[in-house]
Amino acid sequence: MKKNKRKIVKFTKGERLLYTLGALCIVLTVFIRVFSRASISNIKMDIEKISYKIENQEKKNQSLVMQVNELTSYENLSSVLKDMGLAYNNENIIVVK
Repeated sequence: MKKNKRKIVKFTKGERLLYTLGALCIVLTVFIRVFSRASISNIKMDIEKISYKIENQEKKNQSLVMQVNELTSYENLSSVLKDMGLAYNNENIIVVK
């Protein structure tokens, strides 16, 4: 009669250490990739928020520039001068190049 003999593989201490370190490196690599992608994703979201704030501020600045241009227009200045009782004197204007 033949007996089924199973071969039991026994690893030496050095082999076990190498296999354990290899498995640990693979697991750590996976964790590092997951956490680094999550942090990159958070940074991208922060960049988008800042870009949105910048765009809103630029729109406000453009609006304010338009208001300044309207207030400094010739028509507005002449109406303010008339209200104050002043006259527009074209001879006092000096053009600087």
